[in-house]
Amino acid sequence: MRIKFLLVSAILIAAVALSACGATTVTSNLAPAQRTLSVTGTGLVYLAPDVAYINVGVHTEEPTASEAVSMNNDQTQQVVKALENSGVDAQDIRTTNFSIYPNTQYDQQTGKAGTTTYVVDNTVYVTIHQLDKLGDLLDATVQAGANSINNIQFDVFDKSSAIKQARDQAVKDAQTQAQELASSAGVTLGNVQTISFTNNIPQPVTDVFGKGGGLAAAPASVPINTGQLTLTVTVDMTYEIK
Repeated sequence: MRIKFLLVSAILIAAVALSACGATTVTSNLAPAQRTLSVTGTGLVYLAPDVAYINVGVHTEEPTASEAVSMNNDQTQQVVKALENSGVDAQDIRTTNFSIYPNTQYDQQTGKAGTTTYVVDNTVYVTIHQLDKLGDLLDATVQAGANSINNIQFDVFDKSSAIKQARDQAVKDAQTQAQELASSAGVTLGNVQTISFTNNIPQPVTDVFGKGGGLAAAPASVPINTGQLTLTVTVDMTYEIK
């Protein structure tokens, strides 16, 4: 038995020695890392507003609900008529609020209820396309009975062409930056690997005209400044470099 054990051990040792003397080959499937250059381009377009949105309301307060409603209806009809006579299309006048509620006065010393009146509010949301007539339109609505005018918002009705223009500018800006950086670094631009963009579309600019209840008249030719809107597009591009 001892002879067999020694023989087996000798065979195993010889096998290990032979495998240690054999050639070793190492293979790798890892590809070399791709070199890239990332840039960000910006495009700006300045827009002149061509539309305005405004809330025009009539506020009435009378001893009875029926009187308050009747007076409010008459004034609101006159306001709507004034808007239409000023060139506003009927489909651009939309009622957004109608409310009626009691308003009770209380004695500050005793806390007892006193006189109760009824308040009616009627507000229409108006889209105005002729901004050059906006000042005169406001005058006309006030003269017709509007006593609540709030939140004039200036906007651009169709921004599609401006967005395209800003995108083109942003892409060209990114391309110019990439070429300049590659030239400075002594490398060559390859194909575009990734591209993404973000539109920063301006929200309507609000000019708080801020005339609340009790407005009896407005000065002739109300001054209106539309200002301008800024549309921004940002483009991120990644190039392969060689």
